[in-house]
Amino acid sequence: MKTVVAALYHFATLEDFRDMREPLQVFCDGHGIKGSLLLANEGINGTVAGSRQDIDELLVYLRSDPRLEALEHKESYTDDKPFYRMKVKLKKEIVTIGIDGVNPNVCVGTYVDPEDWNAIISDPDVLVLDTRNDYEYEIGTFKGAIDPKTDTFREFPEYVEKNCDPQKHKKVAMFCTGGIRCEKASSFMLQQGYEEVYHLKGGILKYLEEVPEEESLWEGECFVFDDRTAVKHRLKQGEHQLCRGCRWPLSTKDRQSGHYREGVCCSRCYDVLTPEKQRRLEERHKQEQLAKERGEVHLGMSLKDAQRKKLEKKRALGAKVPNHLLKHGKKQYR
Repeated sequence: MKTVVAALYHFATLEDFRDMREPLQVFCDGHGIKGSLLLANEGINGTVAGSRQDIDELLVYLRSDPRLEALEHKESYTDDKPFYRMKVKLKKEIVTIGIDGVNPNVCVGTYVDPEDWNAIISDPDVLVLDTRNDYEYEIGTFKGAIDPKTDTFREFPEYVEKNCDPQKHKKVAMFCTGGIRCEKASSFMLQQGYEEVYHLKGGILKYLEEVPEEESLWEGECFVFDDRTAVKHRLKQGEHQLCRGCRWPLSTKDRQSGHYREGVCCSRCYDVLTPEKQRRLEERHKQEQLAKERGEVHLGMSLKDAQRKKLEKKRALGAKVPNHLLKHGKKQYR
């Protein structure tokens, strides 16, 4: 059975977002959903994975809140488990631009549907900005898009300040993975005096899902923030894999380098990793491979489940483990 991966976000004023965390965590845990969701006063953002039924039930649960009724999501499928744990976190922003007052709930650019995106970015009078980071841009982007060379989204406003001019750039089109960063970036640029600001509705993922490859202006693969690393048209898993040493997405060619060591390092980081970190990565990779051979998952067990498993092993070896401790996975037992 394939795992459903759902990327979702919605800007809405959630004054009680702190009170929403625990019930949402309990709901996801109870349905076996893994991934990460962020809650803030400005809305919700995240990517989760689970069975078809469990993801559907989560979406119904979220949309039962009138403020999240219009929440949209993008789906893809994988044979593997892209996440190992479920975390619901409280944040100041659901996507961090680091400037007070930038709020898509107040002002936002013009949404462009995927089928209309090619016409927008093909207009020579339109400045096309990729709002993602350098490692994302490197493995794929839209034809003619400008790379702001940012390490984090926080750096985007500084790039705009130094390289863009509302008097010169009358039309600006922006895009990102799922739509959330460029939605916030459009709010920022409107506040800076830019007149026509467009952004791709649903982001690259929606474009790759809906626009036929033969008509596409997308070049390369799209980085995603889970164990798939990258996807291509029709959201099929791409060829890139993540370097465990520096977290850079590696192509097939990158992995042919003499400096590449699976699970440890690549040509970008082999000479900067400390011997201690290399040993830790080697051991982690070894344990992952052994777990895979046994048909187990090395990562992803909740703390409670990990504690319970240790107690079960102690009991199997003859230790007297009280049932109530085994039930709750108490780590106090030795």
